[in-house]
Amino acid sequence: MTPMESLSRLLRCLTGRGAKRPPRSAAVGAWGEMKAAAFLKSNGFKILGRNVRPDKHDEIDIVARTGQTLVFVEVKTRRREDFGRPAMAVDKDKRHALNRAAAAYLRKAKYPDLYYRFDVIEVLGQPEEGDPVIRHLDDAFPFEQRFKFPV
Repeated sequence: MTPMESLSRLLRCLTGRGAKRPPRSAAVGAWGEMKAAAFLKSNGFKILGRNVRPDKHDEIDIVARTGQTLVFVEVKTRRREDFGRPAMAVDKDKRHALNRAAAAYLRKAKYPDLYYRFDVIEVLGQPEEGDPVIRHLDDAFPFEQRFKFPV
């Protein structure tokens, strides 16, 4: 079984879509997130959660910890950079949604005594091409002022 077939099967099981095949973009995105999580682990991060939904609306691709820092990671996977870097897709609306999700996560975690930041991981490639190019942009954008909480 090829990596793409195994990812498709996994996504069908997770989404309850029966025999219907998920869109290729979903399978490639799941592959990119898997590669990003492996990259973070190999660089000393502890993965606390993947596809975390602290509220009904928003999702955090990866929640990780390194030292005294809690890291909310957005993963962007693209085949190539014909239309710009993958991180460019993390626009104002996406940053706002990530801020909202991170604030909900921190509320539920009772504001752990840690530093917090947002990272973006770019994954360039596709499952059938082998190992992708991975770029880690740490501290990619700040918390919005409206989501800052009392110290």
